[in-house]
Amino acid sequence: MTTISTSVKQIYEWLEDVKDPEIPVLSLVDLGVISNVEIDGDKVSIELTPTFAGCPAMEYMKNEVIEKLKSKGIPKVEATISFRVPWSSEFISEKGKKALKQYGFAPPPSNKLFTELEILENAICPRCDGTDTEMKSPFGPTLCRSLYYCHDCKEAFEQFKPL
Repeated sequence: MTTISTSVKQIYEWLEDVKDPEIPVLSLVDLGVISNVEIDGDKVSIELTPTFAGCPAMEYMKNEVIEKLKSKGIPKVEATISFRVPWSSEFISEKGKKALKQYGFAPPPSNKLFTELEILENAICPRCDGTDTEMKSPFGPTLCRSLYYCHDCKEAFEQFKPL
């Protein structure tokens, strides 16, 4: 049996290149979708946790992860979708939150900051940092986003939902 001469840390670094297909400035690592990496001999096992159970992009992301690691010389890659630990917006890294804001999305607030859904009526505008905002729809183009309007800069924006 051959042993891979790389580390879990290196695998995570390589996976930084695998971007979310809907938000291409955000890696799957920074989004918190890569939930576990294990090396066993010549095989690397990757666990992916979807942001939502019905996420239509999961199969695509899984294939991108496999392709990336095979391109780095990993002979056997197993990628599985897991619901063992439910995804939380708390899994998004600080780097990921900054990338969301630069892309025009309001990062989700910490789910430790609220106990009622009413706080979601407002979000901080990612363009002008204005707080005079209102939710126009809790349903954005994907299940993980909501639509808002900023009365300060007069721009619409999306917020990644806190979970």
